[in-house]
Amino acid sequence: MGSGDDELVDDFPEQFRSYSENEKHWQARRSFILRNVPPEDGTVLSPLRVDQLLSLSMVWANHLFLGCSYNKALLDKVTEMAEGIEVEDAPHFTTRDEIMKKNQQ
Repeated sequence: MGSGDDELVDDFPEQFRSYSENEKHWQARRSFILRNVPPEDGTVLSPLRVDQLLSLSMVWANHLFLGCSYNKALLDKVTEMAEGIEVEDAPHFTTRDEIMKKNQQ
């Protein structure tokens, strides 16, 4: 594959940026998408696989930036998929269960 192919891969996720997504959130989600695109072996993502990847990227971003909660298996999956992606100044959220546990002590 030539150097033009690298540009195609890098530009691939741009079409999926949400209008309301700020730059910090988009760059993190873009990294997630690029990290999980198949290797450059000619494999083409089916429309279903693209939809799954985009959905998982939103789950990860919503959990990371908005504190949304999902079931453990899904969070484990997206956390593994995002391994190695560094996000500066990511917020930290305290869950209701953590607050309740702290108040019981």
